[in-house]
Amino acid sequence: MPDWAPGAGVPALAAGLGGQGWTIVSGAAYGIDAAAHHGALIAAGGATVAVLACGVDHAYPRGHVDLLASIAAHGAVISEYPPGQLPQRRRFLARNRIIAALTAGTVVVEAGLRSGALNAARHARELGRPVMAVPGPVTSSTSDGCHQLIRDGQATCITCADEVIADVSPATGRHSG
Repeated sequence: MPDWAPGAGVPALAAGLGGQGWTIVSGAAYGIDAAAHHGALIAAGGATVAVLACGVDHAYPRGHVDLLASIAAHGAVISEYPPGQLPQRRRFLARNRIIAALTAGTVVVEAGLRSGALNAARHARELGRPVMAVPGPVTSSTSDGCHQLIRDGQATCITCADEVIADVSPATGRHSG
């Protein structure tokens, strides 16, 4: 059995950040987003914010009704769209600019070369915010985007919550903006 599983370290990373008082902001999607929200809420009891690509009166994805309720109880569920608006494909990429704007830095995990997470990283760079990427197996196409960001000098390689905090904290001087 491999010692790597998709998204396996995300709850621990989010829990580590949440446990140190940082708020996790993500899009409530299946996979990495959900793992980050769960890590903040369950493992650390920390706050988290879900940014939706629809009105806040629509639980999307539908399978995350309970997760979104928990996020609303311990953080916030927000959207730029009014109630009644259903999710649309173009809105998922558009919400990434909000996610990037709300955060002190953006962590990219398991991004393929055509991942929406790379769109969020671009928005973060445009805002002068640090971009960090978690490396994955060199054989995994879901890590190609992270590896490219690191290789091109567009992201710092991170492996734990303390490294994220060091990158986003102005006192460290690591953030080149």
